[in-house]
Amino acid sequence: MTVDAVLVGAGQRGRFVYGAWALRFPHRLRFVAVADPDPRRRRRFGDDHHIPPSRRFADADELFSHGRIATAAVIATDDRTHLRAATAALEAGYEVLVEKPAAHHLDGVVELARVAAAAEGNLHVAHVLRFTTFFLTLHRLVTSGSIGEVVTVEHRENVASWHMAHSFVRGNWGRAAEATPMIVQKACHDFDILTWNVPDPVVRLSSMGSLLEFRPERAPGGATERCTDPCPVVDCPYDARRIYLGTDATGWPHHVLGDDLTPQGRRIALRTGPYGRCVYRADSDVVDHQVVTMETASGATMVLCMHGHSAEEARTMRYDGTKGTLRAVFGRSQEIEVTDHRTGALRRVPVDAGTGGHGGGDDGLVAAFVGAAAEGRPSPVDLSVIIESHLLAFLAEEARITGTTIDVADRRAALVERLR
Repeated sequence: MTVDAVLVGAGQRGRFVYGAWALRFPHRLRFVAVADPDPRRRRRFGDDHHIPPSRRFADADELFSHGRIATAAVIATDDRTHLRAATAALEAGYEVLVEKPAAHHLDGVVELARVAAAAEGNLHVAHVLRFTTFFLTLHRLVTSGSIGEVVTVEHRENVASWHMAHSFVRGNWGRAAEATPMIVQKACHDFDILTWNVPDPVVRLSSMGSLLEFRPERAPGGATERCTDPCPVVDCPYDARRIYLGTDATGWPHHVLGDDLTPQGRRIALRTGPYGRCVYRADSDVVDHQVVTMETASGATMVLCMHGHSAEEARTMRYDGTKGTLRAVFGRSQEIEVTDHRTGALRRVPVDAGTGGHGGGDDGLVAAFVGAAAEGRPSPVDLSVIIESHLLAFLAEEARITGTTIDVADRRAALVERLR
């Protein structure tokens, strides 16, 4: 069965993840309408998918004013418009997949859950890591008792330095007032994995972090406003000329520069667009490192460390239990090993490394959503779990800003009461 869908947001994720999957599997997913305020992106996506001009809309409101014209709706807009677009899609009766975070504030997540509970269609949130072979294997090992009862967890979200500069300094998430906090936007994946693997509810949470590096006073001597001015600093690890001009690659992150990825087109983009700015003068105000400490109802502890100064893009994990220790790496290599406390035996668990975005998670997510939408099945991730991961992420930012330890149990109870 082919699922007809509408797309809201024909940018990076919309075109290169969801749109690309539909072109690869046209017998399973077909986009019949698109909404995007950028006429170039709208035209490009419409042409790619043979969408008639009458089904190409400037915004989500215009699209959803036509009622339900397909089975599914994919919301791939910027963070601050997820809530409005997903709400409209649910109220129109669509099966809805929305990019994470589901909303840009906690009240919005709760409101979206309320709408979803009353809607005819189902809400799916793009927690892609759950759909990778790696994290499915990790979840099975932790929850099967292979290391006994979980005592403490260390989970690191190691963002490569170039990725930090691209997305969270120069890019869409460099300013908190225009997007969502980095601990929400980037690490809601990680909170989702932690709550999945350790369902014992978190009762207390604290957090520390700051913007340490990407500030004007940290700029090297002689640094110019743009790397293309040209900047005389030859050893800067964030030199946009090296990152974007030193390769013929046309995938992410290079295609974010624009439509013209010729050498000349890239140079123009760096001279005029956000990705050519000096990282120290880009006016970023989000953290570049943050640590969250959590205690669960049973007394187990978890630490989530997120930072943007890694040499390699990777998530590294350690789960210590009453019977064993699990160590894992999810990056260019994917490794899981379990050590038995009694015998000292170390077991390396084979993992089939996925291909494509997020270690195969992007393909797995879309395939699962299309299958569920075809049958009207709910998301495998329950709404209460979606709320929980977002709750922890937003409370982590609150704890960082206020310097307080937050009683998560009280805040959770208040949210549950509002959902009744």
